[in-house]
Amino acid sequence: MQGDIDLLLGHPLGALLGYFAVAILGLVVFLSIFEMVTKYNCWEEIRKGNLAVAMATGGKIFGICNVLRFSIESGVSIYETMKWSVVGFLLLLLAYFLFEFLTPVFSIDEEIAADNRAVGLIAMLISVSLSYVIGAAIF
Repeated sequence: MQGDIDLLLGHPLGALLGYFAVAILGLVVFLSIFEMVTKYNCWEEIRKGNLAVAMATGGKIFGICNVLRFSIESGVSIYETMKWSVVGFLLLLLAYFLFEFLTPVFSIDEEIAADNRAVGLIAMLISVSLSYVIGAAIF
């Protein structure tokens, strides 16, 4: 089976579809995990117009996709891409918990749920910025 997959990935269109499928699957899984650890329902809050949640969630989406981009760009194999994307996601998740821990004056999740756009913007920028640092370390 692995030989068949490698043969398919040897063709440019097959590689595009394979990496795209891995990226979509990774985005869905990793974003679902982020959804589970936040104290608010991202999509319900976005539906209600909560801009802080939209910014924080958008930053997470960008961060996940950026790590996936660097994982793909490393060019080793689709299997290495999956491995590095999981490692990168775990580091983004760790950063999320550190951000919450390092701000003991208030709860990040509560502020974002209350539509504090300043906190949402910082959360977005942390996700985006750290995704570049994580991505640069993927080789």
